[in-house]
Amino acid sequence: MNPLCMLITQGFLKQGETVSTRCDEMESLIKRGCDKGMIENPRGEQRTLKNKAVTHRRKGADKLKPEDITQIQPQKLSLTLRSGEPQSFDLKFKRAEDYPIDLYYLMDLSYSMKDDLENVKNLGTSLMLEMSKITSDFKIGFGSFVEKTVMPYISTTPAKLLNPCTGDQNCTSPFSYKNVLRLTSDGKKFNTLVGQQHISGNLDSPEGGFDAIMQVAVCGEQIGWRNVTRLLVFSTDAGFHFAGDGKLGGIVLPNDGKCHLENNVYTMSHYYDYPSIAHLVQKLSDNNIQTIFAVTEEFQPVYQELKNLIPKSAVGTLSANSSNVINLIIDAYNSLSSEVILENSKLPEGLTIAYISRCKNGVVSEGENGRKCSNISIGDEVTFSISVTSKGCPKKGKSETIKIKPLGFTEEVEITLNFICECECHKDGVKNSPLCHFGNGTYECGACKCNEKRVGRQCECSSNDVATEDMDRTCRKDNGTDICSNNGDCVCGTCECKKRDNPEERYSGQYCECDNFNCDRSGNKLCGGHGRCECRVCVCDPMWTGSACDCSLDNSTCMASNKQICNGRGTCECGMCKCTDPKFQGPTCETCPTCPGVCIEHKECVQCRAFGTGEKKDKCEKDCSYFNLIKVKDRDKLPQPNDASYPLMHCKERDANDCWFYYTYAVNNNTEKEVHVVDTLDCPTGPDIIPIVAGVVAGIVLIGLALLLIWKLLMIIHDRREFAKFEKEKMNAKWDTGENPIYKSAVTTVVNPKYEGK
Repeated sequence: MNPLCMLITQGFLKQGETVSTRCDEMESLIKRGCDKGMIENPRGEQRTLKNKAVTHRRKGADKLKPEDITQIQPQKLSLTLRSGEPQSFDLKFKRAEDYPIDLYYLMDLSYSMKDDLENVKNLGTSLMLEMSKITSDFKIGFGSFVEKTVMPYISTTPAKLLNPCTGDQNCTSPFSYKNVLRLTSDGKKFNTLVGQQHISGNLDSPEGGFDAIMQVAVCGEQIGWRNVTRLLVFSTDAGFHFAGDGKLGGIVLPNDGKCHLENNVYTMSHYYDYPSIAHLVQKLSDNNIQTIFAVTEEFQPVYQELKNLIPKSAVGTLSANSSNVINLIIDAYNSLSSEVILENSKLPEGLTIAYISRCKNGVVSEGENGRKCSNISIGDEVTFSISVTSKGCPKKGKSETIKIKPLGFTEEVEITLNFICECECHKDGVKNSPLCHFGNGTYECGACKCNEKRVGRQCECSSNDVATEDMDRTCRKDNGTDICSNNGDCVCGTCECKKRDNPEERYSGQYCECDNFNCDRSGNKLCGGHGRCECRVCVCDPMWTGSACDCSLDNSTCMASNKQICNGRGTCECGMCKCTDPKFQGPTCETCPTCPGVCIEHKECVQCRAFGTGEKKDKCEKDCSYFNLIKVKDRDKLPQPNDASYPLMHCKERDANDCWFYYTYAVNNNTEKEVHVVDTLDCPTGPDIIPIVAGVVAGIVLIGLALLLIWKLLMIIHDRREFAKFEKEKMNAKWDTGENPIYKSAVTTVVNPKYEGK
């Protein structure tokens, strides 16, 4: 709902604009010429009707009645909502110490729970003693259940109806649910009455516990529930029947969710089906009952899944004979009471509520988690910020009431909602006003609201005459075929232009031929953001010109550092310099990338940014961030003067290590300084040690081999000369061939005298 301008004269509405165009944003109405005093802009509000502070008390202090204890603040509010405008308020919650508790123990009395019953018989006084550590106002009650009293859940033979157990076991007749003991503060009475109970029996494994839970929830008067913390302990060692299972016994009528106890016995189990889980959730929530499922370990998974479907419920593992039931109840109660979850009643159509929780230790949550806080101890105070927003106007503006409460608690916040559906000026309308063509309408909020079958801005036409050819003719521009330029409707011979989805955009003109959104754009902005669009033409702001108001008449942006416009080397056009000297570039024609000295000027910055060396390496980021650095692999990748559309300078510089580096410097067409640099240094190569050493070694070896060969050759020549000389002397020698007088033969011949030659 937008503010309404009640001014309709003095040209506020342009020709062709509908009366509804008066509804717009406040700034837009003022900009279009509506006097601020003529703008009606109703605002939402909130009033706190009941704001009793949360109770601050300690255990042992003066005892208070439950209705005198306050855990939630405020208690009653009135919100006036305007469409789209949220109303927010804070809700405080504080767990009161020594808050009263009602506990109802609902027990499965099928035969398998026989040993459990013995332990429960003394539960009253023991549990009263334990709960006295938590509260001084505690009441306990007891109920039991078995199963529906029809086949196939129980045996309906006369003998089995009297005693469903086998053998010598003495069991009571089967029943659906009994309220054995309404809530009482007398623990001994609990022990006495529970001690008088007997086990019963049934045929199938699942039990009829849901019937019993439903009756405990809705029979508040018979159970004795007070407006305090309500706990229901559901004890069993079996599963459960739910809606639809009654068909096995021929029961098809859905559970009605009403109390049917007569003499504390559920009498309609044979008539109504088991309740559904959703039905139970609703009734438990409506009656602020928190459920504790005390079940054996075998059925833990089943009841864990059930717990996930029932808010503010807990599951505990029951020992085989229920000996741990007291500890189970205490632990489950502490778990349930340490968490607060807000829920709200059904919301009217178009209404939304957002929650933000501010829990202990500064934990803040939103969304679904914004509804709850965990780990709350007694005496802790938490806050919820709640925002209520209306979209539209539900039920023609009639007031509605919603309630917000913590699950499992009886206290709640009641919120009365009132809706702003129209402006106050509508109440001052003048019926059959002469301003509306001789009384053919009601004059309200500065415009005519026509009577039935009357149309036109002043209700000057009958609706029967609206579609005549004569009237349509006046809505065609230049006798064309398009009525109202296809942007409006011809009403009473006058064009009423169509509305656009965007309220900022509108058609206008006698024939709806104009609009305020089809003008030239610059920088993706209508009229460059420096003007307004009127009838598809930009009307520029001062100091701006051009078809899209994108040409600035301010030459301060062209002023060079020497106080000359464009450094005296160009002209200022639309706030930007156009350099006339091709050597100069930049926003003020002060940059000359090809002038001598450019390479030396930028050497240190290129060196530090590209290689991390040089005199400026320690302050490189501070002094050398004025250009864009682009690295390339080799000199062939550097941009060439013929390829670039702007002047650039090739540079070759040497660093302290006598290494050369190559780069180009230029100012591109976007006036950005750009440096391309080869990312590897060109350094002079030093001697290669390995080949030198290998050459020296090889030379030494070769020289040695050569010397050996020469020596060997000389020795061969020498030996051959000596041998030749020897041969020559041998040839010339003359030897004596006589016998040697001192020579004796080495052979001696002896003749055997006995030898006869045979």
